[in-house]
Amino acid sequence: MPDTWEMATAYVIEMLEAKGTATRDDFDVPAIVAESHAVANGWNFRAIEGGTFWKIAARFLEQ
Repeated sequence: MPDTWEMATAYVIEMLEAKGTATRDDFDVPAIVAESHAVANGWNFRAIEGGTFWKIAARFLEQ
């Protein structure tokens, strides 16, 4: 479970790249980490429903 900014960043990157269809460079990862932290009210990103996480990620997809 991520408990620091760095661990949360690694977790988000792992989630984004897990399916092999995107890379960290396709997203604003720091923005995803910040918003996920706010939504989860802490570092327990697994408490965020999958659909919510992907909605957050989609908002920060680089153009």
